[in-house]
Amino acid sequence: MKALSIDNLPTPKVEEWKYTNLGRALPANLGVAEQPEEIVIHKNRGEVCEQPEEIVLKAVDGQHTQPRLKITLEEGAQLTLIERHEGEGAYWKNMVTEIEVGPNANLQHVRLQNDDKDAVQTDLVHIKTDKDAVYNGFTLNMGGKLTRHEIHAEIAGENAEVSFNGINMLGGEQHGDTTILIEHQAPHCQSNQFYRTLLDDTAHGVFQGKVHVHQAAQKTDGYQLSNALLLSPDAEMDTKPELEIYADDVKCSHGATTGQLDEDPLFYLRQRGLSEKQARMLLIQAFADEVIEKVENETLREEILEATHTWLQTALS
Repeated sequence: MKALSIDNLPTPKVEEWKYTNLGRALPANLGVAEQPEEIVIHKNRGEVCEQPEEIVLKAVDGQHTQPRLKITLEEGAQLTLIERHEGEGAYWKNMVTEIEVGPNANLQHVRLQNDDKDAVQTDLVHIKTDKDAVYNGFTLNMGGKLTRHEIHAEIAGENAEVSFNGINMLGGEQHGDTTILIEHQAPHCQSNQFYRTLLDDTAHGVFQGKVHVHQAAQKTDGYQLSNALLLSPDAEMDTKPELEIYADDVKCSHGATTGQLDEDPLFYLRQRGLSEKQARMLLIQAFADEVIEKVENETLREEILEATHTWLQTALS
């Protein structure tokens, strides 16, 4: 998989980029792109990592960085990986991620994206899972002027399970794009997509999720749900859920909602003595928490809860 080229950027004329104008968002006078920064994580057959491993990807003002992350888990290996994104100033973090999860291997992948508010980040991700493999991904997307997390997952072995969960919390003029294609190529497999988006000010959220079930992938179970909550009348959400099914024995569903906070539970909580601000905070945090509960590691889950709580306090102040 190749990184995006600054000389041949995709435009909104391309269907998959119709909501995201990358060229318009890139910082001016970017430095010459560095050689790709190679990060390789390889776990041998049967290797079980008891403690989470962590990587931090940083950038500074004016940089065009090209991180390349390659993760391989051989048969029976187990790993929890924390991927942190940070930086200062206006830069373009132009990233490619390749993940292979071998037979009966298990990867818990938590991605915490908190790039600078003037930064652009693109991450093209390719994931391939073998027989009985488990990939459980979670993304907290809070930073960046423009971000695009594009995932192409191939479920190539029987009885595999792939999950993509995430929460986007965007304010100001931020633009956050999550685009996912899951290809079910083998029978008796399961995929899940569950994303929640909170948008304040004039922020713009995008969710494009597609499940493609090949003819051989009988007994597929595919689930997809995107919910967006608009905290400002000027915020915008574009959602495009898709199913493309060629097998005849499957169980697939997709759904999407976009709207403002429901006034009925808000009224109920205020009748119980909470102020309007307290009631809103409680309901919106509960909206986010349902996704955060998907993070299996308790320490990570608490860190994410604290970060979302802080963001909400700022947004509702």
